[in-house]
Amino acid sequence: MPIVAAAPPQHLTTPGSFDYVTVDTVNRRVYAAHTGGAQLLIVDADRGKILGLVTVGPTHGVAVNPASGHVYAGIGSDPSTGDDTGAVSEIDPVTMKEVNRVTVEGPVDAIAFDPKLHQIYADEDDGTRIFVIDSLTFKEIGSIALPGKKPEYIQVDSKTHQIYQNLADMSEIAVIDPHTLTMWRTIPTPEIQNNHALQFDAPFNQLWVLGENNKLSIYSDTGKLLQTIDFPTRVDQCSLDATRQLFACGGDGQLTLVQYDGKHAPAIVGQTAIPQGVHTLAIDPQTGWIWIVWGDAKRAFVQPFVYSGPAAPIHSPS
Repeated sequence: MPIVAAAPPQHLTTPGSFDYVTVDTVNRRVYAAHTGGAQLLIVDADRGKILGLVTVGPTHGVAVNPASGHVYAGIGSDPSTGDDTGAVSEIDPVTMKEVNRVTVEGPVDAIAFDPKLHQIYADEDDGTRIFVIDSLTFKEIGSIALPGKKPEYIQVDSKTHQIYQNLADMSEIAVIDPHTLTMWRTIPTPEIQNNHALQFDAPFNQLWVLGENNKLSIYSDTGKLLQTIDFPTRVDQCSLDATRQLFACGGDGQLTLVQYDGKHAPAIVGQTAIPQGVHTLAIDPQTGWIWIVWGDAKRAFVQPFVYSGPAAPIHSPS
């Protein structure tokens, strides 16, 4: 399959597992939540060089403010102390220091940022809320009640500012009004069990959702089911490159790529073996590099891969 390593794996100085990964396309950085090391990993997206690790606590979600270049990290519970409170941290990747922190009432998992509204959304790990932080004052301005008890991945539509939150225990996607901070409807995904990966495809106004029952579906933003295909592996976080319409997922020791031309059913266009510990990744839409991370109690690594196959013709939605 046409997926190759773009560079050898790099060894981190701190061992441990990872959670969410994201790419800052403006400031050319890759960020990974190094949960096991209680750190944020910072990598140069163009040179592939590890720039540093910032210790902030058990990190899970990561989001970027493209204007300031600062990074927002969701801090979860600390099993070593039994502390169940969470926080959202603001990190300056240039000085490699935490510059702001706000404590919230529960551990944080995924986070998303809306730069127009200056709002950070941090969902409660195995909880019933999304904590909302004003990025200018760095204070909590409210919380959003959720019907489920297992929020998994969160996305923001940059045009409408609607928030989409996976509800893994309900097989639904919550749709949230960012102005009233209330959920106004849900999108049922009955063919998906234990919703994990969720991506908003802005050019097509569509949602990609993948469950642990090896099903991948595409929904319109109005909630209409458009496509469903079988998926070969169980995954956690996936990443969508909307420019190439490539959807990348890592899990069960495989890196899998799906492409969708906006007209036909999504198709698996590449698959290659990767370490078993990989369950999160991110695509850099500028270079096409797919950044994976993995680790255990003794080691930790980061490595980029790239898809070298032909691009599918992309059609406008009908």
